[in-house]
Amino acid sequence: MGCLLAQPFPASAVSSVRGYRVGFLDTTPRERNVNFAAFAQALLDHGYAEGQNLNFEYRSASGRNASFAELASELVRLEVDVIVTRGTPAALAARSATVTIPVVMAAAGDPVAIAGRQQNMTGFGASARGAERKRVEILKEMLPNISRVAAITNLSNPSREAEWREVEAAARALAVEPRVLDVRMAADIERSFDLARSFDVGAVVVGSDTVIQTNQGLVIQLAASHRLPTIYTFRDFVDAGGLVSYGASLPDLYRRAAGYVDKILMGAKPRDLPIEQGGDLELVVNAKTAAALGLALPSTILSRAHVVE
Repeated sequence: MGCLLAQPFPASAVSSVRGYRVGFLDTTPRERNVNFAAFAQALLDHGYAEGQNLNFEYRSASGRNASFAELASELVRLEVDVIVTRGTPAALAARSATVTIPVVMAAAGDPVAIAGRQQNMTGFGASARGAERKRVEILKEMLPNISRVAAITNLSNPSREAEWREVEAAARALAVEPRVLDVRMAADIERSFDLARSFDVGAVVVGSDTVIQTNQGLVIQLAASHRLPTIYTFRDFVDAGGLVSYGASLPDLYRRAAGYVDKILMGAKPRDLPIEQGGDLELVVNAKTAAALGLALPSTILSRAHVVE
């Protein structure tokens, strides 16, 4: 963050010298959160510099969804000016912790349902209707002969349970047998990939959840060692070596969340900022990973994908 502080403020920079405090509830530690850099840069563009007129109170569940409740309560005790969340469990924890401090959901499964009638919540959805179906279709397009697909996800996360139902329906519509493998802690991840291999599945759909995000490296490593073509929700998995992703752009969502934080700090009420879905979905493919799997990518995929070499 030091390099950010050296940049000059834009002409529209915040004039107030007050130090704002922004609480953050995220799935991964700050030092490993590539999307947080987009959020911090966007706030800098609005005139907020960390250590000058803004400080972050960053809290990570580090793979333990149950810890979000205490982390949210801690941010409330610190009397932060606004809380930013990623994921459904974090947003639900913030909702339970406060009805007064503004909450901005940077990326949630169903932000409208989460906020309900609570007036202090707004933000963005990271899921899009039909996205899970599309992920299964992409796998089938890449691997036309697959007969079984596994979904590795955390069924204790309400949004992931709904997504599994979409995966199941999409697979059956393509005459592909679906299997669900429930991952609720880090120890479940390796077991799930072993089961996927024993079930003779041809490909895997990996859900987005605190446990999975925190153990990103392990998930990618196991997909490679088991030689299982795997599709993810977000691009950061592909940048780290995963095969393919289809979903919203998290950096874009974090930048948009920063815009909402700016408006709230300037006096806007969360209830006056519309809850929005994640915008355009992006298809990203890692060409090196495809080559390592001996997978020839169809021209129909390459023509519409952003390819990571």
